[in-house]
Amino acid sequence: MTEHEPDTVRPPPIGTALERLYARGSHGVELGLDRVREASQRLGDPHRWATYVHVAGTNGKGSTAAFLATMGRAAGARVGLYTSPHLCRFAERIQVDGQPIDDGLLSRALTAALDAGPDLTFFEVATLAAFVAFRATGVTLPILEVGLGGRLDATNIVEGRAVTVITRIAFDHTEYLGPTLRHIAREKAGILRPGTPAIVGRLHPDALDEIRQATALLGTTVHEATGPDEQAFLEAYPPSLPGVFQRSNALCAVAAARALGLAPAAIAQGLVETRWPGRCEILETPEGYTLLDCAHNADGALALKNTLLGFVTSVPRKHVALVFGALADKNWGAMLDRVGPVAGHRVYVESVSSRPAASIGQLRAHLEGEGAESPMAAVALARQKVGRGGLVVVCGSIFLVGAVRAAILGLPVDPPIAL
Repeated sequence: MTEHEPDTVRPPPIGTALERLYARGSHGVELGLDRVREASQRLGDPHRWATYVHVAGTNGKGSTAAFLATMGRAAGARVGLYTSPHLCRFAERIQVDGQPIDDGLLSRALTAALDAGPDLTFFEVATLAAFVAFRATGVTLPILEVGLGGRLDATNIVEGRAVTVITRIAFDHTEYLGPTLRHIAREKAGILRPGTPAIVGRLHPDALDEIRQATALLGTTVHEATGPDEQAFLEAYPPSLPGVFQRSNALCAVAAARALGLAPAAIAQGLVETRWPGRCEILETPEGYTLLDCAHNADGALALKNTLLGFVTSVPRKHVALVFGALADKNWGAMLDRVGPVAGHRVYVESVSSRPAASIGQLRAHLEGEGAESPMAAVALARQKVGRGGLVVVCGSIFLVGAVRAAILGLPVDPPIAL
């Protein structure tokens, strides 16, 4: 730690720090950079010591960041990875060299951030804690996943950037980012900086046009991660993360890694060794197979549908059951329209989160299915429908996926929070 973050004082119990942090959840989403900048100054600006990889996008940004983190470690860097939200434990959000930071450091970092900014939101505290932890552990390659949008996201206080990435742009959080793809793209373009390589995935023409306009004003160029050089890596080293949508994320990671100057061998190793829980993750138990996917908007549901169609060729539709729950403010109808018909059976459950969920009645009225009182009751009912040889698919909410994953694997759980 630094003079601003004393390491000689015994940190408070992690439970105390997390309790204080979760009390900030009532602040909700408050976009803006002033609060977190002022709090960071009180801590000696722990974000200023490094240049960052900054990853934005409606979907795919976490997977892309995970690919890049594995590539960076393979290249010999000490990698810090900050993502959100968490599946099971809050500590998942702040990782160093592929592992969540220990409870002692997490408690010190959170306490420092909480004390520095009494008015900070949950996400702002978490972001500032990541900066504190990365500086304390000597991270040489910090990778940040944007929380929401980009321009006014707390992660955007960082100044030095080695590369910026925008994965995909689709409709989500329109109440904050605007009603059209152009509006959303404009917000995400807020992470771009002069002279910094800008990598983008396959974007809608309107979104790509906005990104191009932004980079033209900044005097930098856009690199679309769809070229033959990136494709060649994936042909030679198929990505370890399943799902057809992961190909686009892997292409973005390859392009960003090449912009960072990582060795081809490290890029290849990252492609084949990356693990990212809850993203088309298949768990095998004595009862059968369960596929977990964090698709929580229409674009993500379409990507999952395309992946499931490949499974259905080998597993008859009647042996596929969907366990679905979503937050009330998501476009859950569009999600169900995409992924629901792929399954022969549907079981609905109210998503586990600090925010209101779509009711079972609403979901059943939209597309026929049964209801269950809890996530694991829904999984059990779905398993009855498809038998041991069938496939149970859990999606619709990151928090639902986290609850099911923790129950199946016997993992400890921190409260879910949509921040």
